[in-house]
Amino acid sequence: MIKDGNILLGKAGDKEIYLYPNQMNRHGLIAGASGTGKTVTLKVIAESLSEIGVPSVIADVKGDLTGMIKAGDQTKIQERLDSMGITGFECRKYPVHFYDVYQKQGHPMRAMVQEMGPLLLSRIMGLSEAQEGVLNIIFKVAQDMNLDIIDLKDLQAMTGYVGEHAAEYTTKYGNVSKQSVGAIQRELLVLDQQGGGQFFGQPAIDINDWLTAEGGCGMMNILECEELFQHPQLYSTFLFWMLNELYEKMPEVGDLDKPKIVFFFDEAHLLFDNASKELLEKINQIIKLIRSKGVGIFFITQSPADIPDEVLAQLSNRIQHSLRAYTPAEIKATKLAAESFRANPAFSTADVITNMKTGHALVSTLGTDGAPSVVEETKILPPKSQMDIVTPQELESCIQSDSIYGKYEKTVDADSAYEDLDNVRQQEAAAAQKAKEEAEQAKLDAVKAKEEARQKAKEEKAGSSLTDKIGKKVVNRAENEAVSIGFRYAKKFLKGFLK
Repeated sequence: MIKDGNILLGKAGDKEIYLYPNQMNRHGLIAGASGTGKTVTLKVIAESLSEIGVPSVIADVKGDLTGMIKAGDQTKIQERLDSMGITGFECRKYPVHFYDVYQKQGHPMRAMVQEMGPLLLSRIMGLSEAQEGVLNIIFKVAQDMNLDIIDLKDLQAMTGYVGEHAAEYTTKYGNVSKQSVGAIQRELLVLDQQGGGQFFGQPAIDINDWLTAEGGCGMMNILECEELFQHPQLYSTFLFWMLNELYEKMPEVGDLDKPKIVFFFDEAHLLFDNASKELLEKINQIIKLIRSKGVGIFFITQSPADIPDEVLAQLSNRIQHSLRAYTPAEIKATKLAAESFRANPAFSTADVITNMKTGHALVSTLGTDGAPSVVEETKILPPKSQMDIVTPQELESCIQSDSIYGKYEKTVDADSAYEDLDNVRQQEAAAAQKAKEEAEQAKLDAVKAKEEARQKAKEEKAGSSLTDKIGKKVVNRAENEAVSIGFRYAKKFLKGFLK
């Protein structure tokens, strides 16, 4: 509920408890055990944001937020409003875009594989460090070859291609083992069976569709995650990708009087479970820096202990519903949760945190000056929209009548790595055939040249032998003539002498 431009969250006795729009990009936490009222609190905040023109992105893992498109029943909540002394409260509906990775309860939500990148894909597929290294090489090869990796069949084709040229790329980029290539192909098959084939492709989601308003109200972009949530790694990585999209594509705006958009991440502990050191560092960096883009993030989980300390320290608006404290681990988590609030001398936070009624929460928010308020036990307002889920027919009618219907419904399968690699292989085969033919011709040419050289040598040798014979005959003849001449002169001389 909006009062004096601020979000009236509820009341602590007669004291009104507010969330201030200019502090919403300092992020927040909504925590509490199952059934203690976290969803109601989420709805109250998202509705109020919409009323001041701020859109939101909300992960709906239980499928119970569809009622946002219908006004609530005032008679069912009037008693609560009266008990809180709330006036001027009118039930209403809100503008919603529904999305669904599996394309059943909302507009298709797609991304291109190359936009998600090897780090997030490795987490989805649970790859080892060595396998992640090979996946990085696959993306690098695709980049060097100017090949687009749009969908899973592109990545499968690219992985197979790199495996075929493992020796070449091992020398150039690092070890590409057959075992790693095989493991990646197996995990891609599993991912496809989990619905990854529907998620990866075109047209990819345009975040500008999240940043819209309708009738002066910010658009609620609700991601239906009932089925997606059955695959926790895919769910958490997908939501982080959405957050990263906002971080990468939104401009710096600094501090504003209200955020550009607020992101609600339900079952937030999944984002951090089994995350690598590199991914945790990236998550922490984005949460730190994204507030300068005018983006607020609210993590929704059962206990603050589910959130790493370095992330928890950045969540300045705290709403803590009741926690259970039966086991030693739960008692420790409850104590830590109580200690995270600015203490109120009027009561013991640790005692209250385990004894609150459903719909009550311990609340500490940042004031307009940025200082945290003391914690207050707060009775949360009811939402203005319907709490019950709508019928499938009402949901479908909403989807088909909204402003973006038809933009994402039809899959576009443009030429990319899968198709282009066929041409690459044909070119490589043609080049290999040409090289083979050239090698065979070179071999024939070498044999011919060798034969010609041998024949020439033979001819030269034969010519040299004939010359020797002729020379010998000439010499012998000359010698014979010389002897004959000498004999005649001797005979003549002897006759003269005898006379």
